[in-house]
Amino acid sequence: MIELSVIYAGIGFLLAAYSVIGNDSVQTLGTFIASNSRIFKWYWLWAAASFVLIATITYGWYVNEGDISYGRLAKIPYEEIQWYHAAAPAVLVALTRFGVPVSTTFLVLSVFASTVVLEKMLVKSIVGYGLAAISAYILWMILSRFINEKFNKVRKEHRTYWRIAQWLATGFLWFSWLSHDMANIAVFLPRQLSPVLLVAVLFVLVAGLAFIFKMEGGKIQKVVTEKTGSRFIRSATIIDLVYACLLYFFKELNSIPMSTTWVFVGLLTGRELAIATANRENYHFKYVFPIIGKDFLKMILGLSVSVALVLAVHYVIDPSAVE
Repeated sequence: MIELSVIYAGIGFLLAAYSVIGNDSVQTLGTFIASNSRIFKWYWLWAAASFVLIATITYGWYVNEGDISYGRLAKIPYEEIQWYHAAAPAVLVALTRFGVPVSTTFLVLSVFASTVVLEKMLVKSIVGYGLAAISAYILWMILSRFINEKFNKVRKEHRTYWRIAQWLATGFLWFSWLSHDMANIAVFLPRQLSPVLLVAVLFVLVAGLAFIFKMEGGKIQKVVTEKTGSRFIRSATIIDLVYACLLYFFKELNSIPMSTTWVFVGLLTGRELAIATANRENYHFKYVFPIIGKDFLKMILGLSVSVALVLAVHYVIDPSAVE
């Protein structure tokens, strides 16, 4: 007879996989989908993303002796899965349906992590948000002297080169992001996966990607498409490359998990403010602040739910988890 912990682990894994692919992956693939959906059929975009996903996870599994989290779970040892562990991604699925850009890292890992680790995750994520916003603002203020991202002014003969650059930048970003956020799925699995279990994980994730590309990103995609010029290939390429570099920096900094959602929203916030600053005559701040304010409030909502969950687990459901 199958133990309840195994059933909970399976449910938690499937819900987490759906949530990570349906919520967080749009941070990485959103601009890619937005700027290519009118040019390529969805299944070509899906095939490209699936290739990078399979290569990244398989490589991580091989070099880390069966661990697909790239060491992000070093401070979160494996424990027997309980019902409240599986409940966390269920909440995330519900919030995703309403288009809320919730941090999967906080919502899923918070019920596994000690309060000490959760505090470190929060600090790293806040630093990530601030650094992304400041870096993006400075960079796009400089770029505004050379290009105007309010308009898609890339010459027709140069678009092929930008298209190639974007696909390469997206591949690098997808790799960097997966190195961070696979921990949110792997936390429900043994720390060392067998080859059979690895194939099963890859199958589930690739199938989930097919759904996302078929739906052109879903409701969370609005976080990307409502930003200035995000459908333009040049803008999408620059966003992807800057985001990839930020994630790679934090990946090398230490093994503490962090919210990539906060880094992504911080990047878009800094970029939007810079574009508004550089185009004051036709793009007023009164249009910008409602957009970035709404994203920030959604982030705080997700954090609040995460904190409520971790407090419930550590102080009500399982007080022995407090450290």
